[in-house]
Amino acid sequence: YDFANPLELGNPVAIYLFQGARIARLSRRLSLNYEWNFGLSFGWKPYDRENNALNTMMGSRLNALLNVSFYLRWMLTHELDLTFGPTLTHFSNGNTTIPNAGLNSAGLQAGLTCNFGRTAAEARVARRIDGPDFRPHMTYDLVLFGSWRRKGVAFDGNQYASPDAYTVLGVNFAAMYNFGYKFRAGLSLDGVYDGSANVYIPDQITAVGDSPDLEFVKPGIDRQLALGLSARAEFVMPYFTIGIGLGRNILHKGGDMDYFYQTLALKVGVTRNSFVHIGYSLSDFHMPNFLMLGVGWRFNNRSPHHY
Repeated sequence: YDFANPLELGNPVAIYLFQGARIARLSRRLSLNYEWNFGLSFGWKPYDRENNALNTMMGSRLNALLNVSFYLRWMLTHELDLTFGPTLTHFSNGNTTIPNAGLNSAGLQAGLTCNFGRTAAEARVARRIDGPDFRPHMTYDLVLFGSWRRKGVAFDGNQYASPDAYTVLGVNFAAMYNFGYKFRAGLSLDGVYDGSANVYIPDQITAVGDSPDLEFVKPGIDRQLALGLSARAEFVMPYFTIGIGLGRNILHKGGDMDYFYQTLALKVGVTRNSFVHIGYSLSDFHMPNFLMLGVGWRFNNRSPHHY
């Protein structure tokens, strides 16, 4: 990637998982498609107070990559396709290092795809083939996750970055109604322990002109636990599922745990009823919370199995 500022941002290189499919068949040679990418980017020049103070977006050399693209695919020959469409990309370290404003980009992309060995019959945009009948049903997902995060603490009108990394542990139990092959939605009960919640700097008396000693104090564990309820929706694909959630903590002791939260998660199938969970949580649509890295299990899965 080239952001036209290599001295402050670097020229990162990314490796990622990707998955895409057709959305609609527009003609014999033309289709509308999507693709998403999730991975890691290396080679950033992170924030440094002495040598790179203007870069307040990226605090680490390693950052996650999220990308989604929508594009038209036009078959030029039986082996060559032209693609064109918009793309959105987000880079972030998931609040594991400060600063973590992240970097967003939007643009248009165009390219040529060479499909080696594709025959003329295979090149034609195939019509939809119906699979086995799908019976709507309930499934139940149990997810256990953990991560770590950094925290800025307010004191005397200023924000101070704590030098500590704080543990985050959580569990989600979601009851989901499967409407069809591609979509499920439901409610989730979300429990979380956030070791950074309600951390504070105690008041102290200092001489005029002196700087206070910054001691970061953790409260009792009861002020770092919360139980929330969220609405969930998931787009289901072969091997991968992308989900979003909107919820609020309903049982807590206030302070940092009193918030409205949003989640974005990728579930990667390991077996028919187990998966790896990679997610991220925001609060109030703009404040970074924490990564959600874990495993999950699905119960009462009655979906036809054909891949």
